[in-house]
Amino acid sequence: MSSPFLEIVQLADGQIVLKRSDEESAPLVEIRFSEESKDYIGDAGIDIAKAMIQAGIQAAAHINEANITQDELEDEGGEMVFGESEEHTLH
Repeated sequence: MSSPFLEIVQLADGQIVLKRSDEESAPLVEIRFSEESKDYIGDAGIDIAKAMIQAGIQAAAHINEANITQDELEDEGGEMVFGESEEHTLH
């Protein structure tokens, strides 16, 4: 059974990964900053990676919640309400 605990680790090559804490399996998320980015962010790379991962987890939760709500609406009437759209804008 997979561990429910995750950890963010900075590898020797500078890459930052999200992985299960008790496994040596492939990382769930990999973040690699370019040299130009590293020059800009300095020593804040790990903090920025943490914020990116947290934002991704929150976005996934919101999307999952929206999909569940959409599935419930479609189950009840088969139509979308309030002009909801399948379009998603990424900024």
